[in-house]
Amino acid sequence: MSENTWIDITTDNATELANFYQRVMGWTCDAVNMGDYSDFVMLNSEGEPVGGICHRKGPNKDLPSGWIPYFVVSDLDYALIEVSQCGGMQHSEIRYHGKAAFVIIKDVSGSFCALYDKAYVDEED
Repeated sequence: MSENTWIDITTDNATELANFYQRVMGWTCDAVNMGDYSDFVMLNSEGEPVGGICHRKGPNKDLPSGWIPYFVVSDLDYALIEVSQCGGMQHSEIRYHGKAAFVIIKDVSGSFCALYDKAYVDEED
């Protein structure tokens, strides 16, 4: 099984949800400037990032509600071909994060997750 590297949630009430998890889980949060608002990176008691809480705005406006786990794949393009051939679907465009890239998919059960390639090379470049 692939490594679970991250978990994200997109919601209409990100600030309220960040406050909720700070109290319930003992997490702290770092604000991530998104221009006219901030999303949040949640940190565990050791100060390590464990996930993100995002507003349903900007690049996240079309993402589904609910926690989305990010699974590491070694070849994002190949994984997307497999998703399609196995009856799943690509739900978002490929998004870049430094040298990495990720994409949200919907599996055959209707659940969402992200495929995350730590060293993505765009084959169209």
